[in-house]
Amino acid sequence: MSFKYIDLFAGAGGLSEGFIRAGFEPIAHVELEQAACFTLKTRTAYHYLKLTGQYNTYVSYLKGEITRNQLYAAVPETLLSAVINLPISGDYNPTIHKAIEKQLNGACVDLIIGGPPCQAYSLVGRARSKNSMKGDQRNYLYVQYGKYLERYKPRIFVFENVLGLLSAGSGIYLENMKKLFKSKGYDMKVFNIEANNFGVLQNRKRIIIIGWQENIEFTIPDLEAIKITSGHNVKSVLNDLPIVKAGEDTGRYMRYRTRTNSYLENNSIRNGIEILTHHNARPHTKQDKEIYRIAVNKWNNKKERLNYNDLPERLKTHENRSSFFDRFKVVAADQPFSQTVVAHIAKDGHYYIHPDIEQNRSLTVREAARLQSFPDDYFFEGVKEGINRTPAFKQIGNAVPPLMAEKIAIAIKKLLSNA
Repeated sequence: MSFKYIDLFAGAGGLSEGFIRAGFEPIAHVELEQAACFTLKTRTAYHYLKLTGQYNTYVSYLKGEITRNQLYAAVPETLLSAVINLPISGDYNPTIHKAIEKQLNGACVDLIIGGPPCQAYSLVGRARSKNSMKGDQRNYLYVQYGKYLERYKPRIFVFENVLGLLSAGSGIYLENMKKLFKSKGYDMKVFNIEANNFGVLQNRKRIIIIGWQENIEFTIPDLEAIKITSGHNVKSVLNDLPIVKAGEDTGRYMRYRTRTNSYLENNSIRNGIEILTHHNARPHTKQDKEIYRIAVNKWNNKKERLNYNDLPERLKTHENRSSFFDRFKVVAADQPFSQTVVAHIAKDGHYYIHPDIEQNRSLTVREAARLQSFPDDYFFEGVKEGINRTPAFKQIGNAVPPLMAEKIAIAIKKLLSNA
């Protein structure tokens, strides 16, 4: 039996990818950002073409042999129109509802997944805001989420967000969520989870809320009890990739440098495809590359992190000397997980320095995607066709790791199957 779901605030589809792997059927993805919607459509094309034995068409697109429009032309329009590029709001909800119900064609929704943009709840977002995000409309998007629960009445929902949700507004937002969802007929349970406990090689703390119809008896699994040890270090997601230098034009795609390893293979990251995209490094200034070398040497030789204030005076150009001392940070290959990949990676790569001093650069899009557990055949689109580094980084930083999502989806599927 295939369970149907709606993905709200879908982003690049990391959460959805996990549910698809677990056997769920997406009815609609609703997302505001146009670039992310193209990514969702391209991934929809991937799933359809692979299922129908036309995978070579998708490979041709990755290699740049056909255009994005030609790729989409190979997919039924009904599938592509399930990606709805509109803001979830009172003004646009009627249009979104119409599109969703066309896709449903009378069927029921078993599940709603997704979480509103996290900036309004994140500790970093509040620190950077002059008024701690007070009055930011993103604080109240959970109200819209509640309206979709009321309209489609799924048996279960999965709501993902940042750890800061627990403390935002001194806890008032979370308490109001509980009251709102209860008024819609749902009980809920809040889990504080870490992605590395789900096999993701990244230190990523998140809140997962599982809600269920209060008239249904569910034994909700304890997500905090999941402890999957990968047995691998960060080097497992880096070592097979080609060596590239900062600003080097590597073309649209490359070939792997070495054979795969058990981590990449067992977690569907390097899943048979030999076409590697998004592995081009951004250019860096001479000064930045000198700082990178200092940071890498400090870690490799002493296992110490670089403190910005310890740099030679000629290299310290930031006015802020009292905070963010670790603004230059190596992604240490010998550690069991990396630092958290966030959307700020789209602005600069200083916090994500490659551990190979010979390459002397920040991470590529593909390396960041791997730390998030995205498979290598996942293509991140921009508004314009082609390799677009900035929107790709932003989508990856905001995403839910598919590997973590898959483990959650498997637990949810057991609940629905036994209900």
